[in-house]
Amino acid sequence: MIESALQALSEQDRETVRAAVVAAFGSAEVSAMTPITGGASGASTFQLHLGDRRFLLRLEGHPSPLRNPHQYVSLRIAAEAGIAPKVHHIDETNRIAVMDFVQQRPLRSYPGGPRALAQALGELLARVQATPAFPLFVNYADIVTRLFAHVCRTGLFAPGLLDRYVERLELLREAYNAGGTELVSSHNDSIPSNILFDGIRLWMIDWESAYRNDPLVDVAIMLDNFAPSQDLQHVFLDACFKRSLDAGARARLELIKALTRLYYAGVLLSASAAASWICADTDLRAPNAEDFQQAIRVGRLRAGTPETKHILGKMFLASFLCDVRPPGLETAV
Repeated sequence: MIESALQALSEQDRETVRAAVVAAFGSAEVSAMTPITGGASGASTFQLHLGDRRFLLRLEGHPSPLRNPHQYVSLRIAAEAGIAPKVHHIDETNRIAVMDFVQQRPLRSYPGGPRALAQALGELLARVQATPAFPLFVNYADIVTRLFAHVCRTGLFAPGLLDRYVERLELLREAYNAGGTELVSSHNDSIPSNILFDGIRLWMIDWESAYRNDPLVDVAIMLDNFAPSQDLQHVFLDACFKRSLDAGARARLELIKALTRLYYAGVLLSASAAASWICADTDLRAPNAEDFQQAIRVGRLRAGTPETKHILGKMFLASFLCDVRPPGLETAV
């Protein structure tokens, strides 16, 4: 059952998977192994069946220059805190982990609706930030700058078209670095696809980007994705911090929101460039969130395609400049 599921992998990766299964379960028989598709990270993931229990095996894709070398340390800490699913095996050298499988239900089915979900998410993030500190990796403004510089080099847009974004980023980077704060354990990619609801509680998964960071980075990402109204934002922030943010913290949150939006613009546009979908685009116009979501619903755009990621990337560019909340990433990606 295992061998048929591994056909798409190289022989070296197949051997890594076989060794991880033995390390995690010994002689226990895996009755079925099913590939899981749809992730955006490039990892190979499989659901393993052992009797009536389910497990997840995740083999990281080939490392990029921006790879976080501390992700497995962060995963262990999060799992020990009961925030990530229980870990059964990690091999950092071969970039593989085996953990409990979470049978998820839609986040929209969370009991009590959006308000209760916002509170639970704020409490979950507070637990992440209270864990033993994740390792240091990189200054957040620096990694946003490196990613956007890559986008500028791809030829995806006509020369000079992105200059004003580069100029604003440099101003924000200076302001970010001038306003240092105590760093805490952070997931750094706390989008809807990385939050699972099992019918009882929430879990966080995919810790590839986890390291010690400004506490407002995860806050900014989660507010954009889960709290479209002022009321939900207040519920989330109160649950996370147990206090109101002062004027200085609110100003820094707005600065960091711009950086997180440009980061996701960089992720989406890098994917568009890699697909060679378009070259030297001269038009930065983008639909508003309502029109974009309507295009997804009626099928004019299909989730996950290079075209959709390109359009969504331009929407995130617009939100970086004008502070218009971008659409959530769940529907489009």
